[in-house]
This record gives sequence, C-alpha cells and structure tokens, in this order.
Amino acid sequence: MSVTVHDATPCQLGEGPLWHPTRQRLYWFDILGHRLLTQGQVWQFDRPVSAAGWVDDDHLLIASATDLIRFDLRDGSSEPIVALEADNPVTRSNDGRADPQGGFWIGTMGRDAQPEAGALYRFYRGELRQIRDGVTIPNGTCFTPDGRHAYFADTAAQIVWRYTLDADGWPDGAPEIFLDHRGSDVNTDGAIVDAEGRFVCAEWGGSRLACYSPEGNLIEEIALPVPQPTCPAFGRDALYVTSARQGLSEDALRAAPRSGQTFHIATDIKGQAEHQVRL
Repeated sequence: MSVTVHDATPCQLGEGPLWHPTRQRLYWFDILGHRLLTQGQVWQFDRPVSAAGWVDDDHLLIASATDLIRFDLRDGSSEPIVALEADNPVTRSNDGRADPQGGFWIGTMGRDAQPEAGALYRFYRGELRQIRDGVTIPNGTCFTPDGRHAYFADTAAQIVWRYTLDADGWPDGAPEIFLDHRGSDVNTDGAIVDAEGRFVCAEWGGSRLACYSPEGNLIEEIALPVPQPTCPAFGRDALYVTSARQGLSEDALRAAPRSGQTFHIATDIKGQAEHQVRL
C-alpha cells in the first residue's frame, strides 16, 4: 500500500474531500483559507466553506459558515439554498456528506471550538432539520451501504455514534455508541464507510487512517506522513485524504513538511460511490 501526494497545495485546514463520480475529479476545501480546490484550480470565497455533495455534472451543494449554496463548477457562480446558523457569528460549518436517500448532513461548530457550540443538521427535500445539539467538533459523518445507519463523531467527546435511519433517511430513535475512545489519545476526524460496511476514519494527531469492522474492532491501519489527517474519500480505485497545518509548531512542520497537503493511497479497499444530493 503506497501513499503519495495527490496535490501539494498546502491547506491550513484541508477538509471535505469529495470524488465527483461523473467528472471523475477530487474536490476538497481549505476551511480557514475559504477555498474550494481541485487539481489546477482554486475558487475563493468570502467565508469559510467546508463540505459538499454533488448535485449533477456541473453543480455542488456546498456548506459555508452561514448557508448551503448551489455552486456552479463551470463559472463559479452560486445561489443560496437555505441559511445555516446565519444569525450566529460564533459558529461555522465543518464535516458533512450526502446520504443514500439524497439528503445532506452537515455539522456546525464554534470558530474557536467553543464547547458544545455546534449542532448536527440534515437537509432533505428543502427542509433543514436539526438532529443533535451541544456538539463541539462534528466529524465522521458517513453511511452504511444499505442506507440503514449513519455514523457521527464529536472529536472533542472522543465518541462515534451510530444512528438507525428510517426509509427517508431520518434518525429513528436514539443513537448507540459505536466507538468510545474516551481516556485515550485517539481523536476521530472525518470518515467514510467502504463497500463491505467497514468504518474508515482519519485520526487527528494519530498520523493514520484507521479501519474498523462493523462491530467496532480495529482491523487495519494506514500510516500517513502527517500528524493531522482530517478526512478520507474514495475515488477511482484509490483512497484520498486531506490534512491540516493548523496549530502545528515550527518544529512540527519541519518534521512533517507535507502537512496540509492532500494524499493519494493505492489500496484494495473498495469504496462506495458518493451519493447524489437531491435538492
């Protein structure tokens, strides 16, 4: 299994990688740099942007600090879809992903990671509904291949929960704890679920991707050349992972100069295709 640099552009807080299945391209964000990136192109925004789902060949649904927008990849234009905590200057969006039913899940958090300042939402058929409040650092949003379960992590709480979903993709009852890392040095960041239902996550501060069985057992580790990986994504016969430079000292950056870059991992892990957002 080899790890190589997909794109050497340094991001302060690389996040939200998305493999667009019809364009066959990877897109990702630098949240603190207010940027959407793909190889050879950068779009600049006037506020933090963090996660996206694909709507069609030419459009993404993008989560910003204040709203969800429909973004045109052809000319960089956008139109607002729904406000997202627009009246709360404390928060911004963070991790998000489309679900198998066509909904889009998005978490918010304090811009300075203020305790329990954020929440988890789902946008579905024109409705934005809060699923969970009191969130500090929302991450790990991903879905089982059958569409019956969703995962969600609060990195600060060191817990990953698993929600049972109804036929429309809404949570059905209280979630159960899937991974409990309290008292350890494991900090779950962004995550995906592979075609076999295994939970694959970036572990902030751990220099690795970790693969867990559907029962929550650690079954594989992929070492990375950076201490702060943030989120994986499945592409065509490969894994990608973003990373961050945020908060690293000069000594730490000298030891890991690729921090903030985006990586390509050749692997035999088979992924799910990214689900289409249905506006």
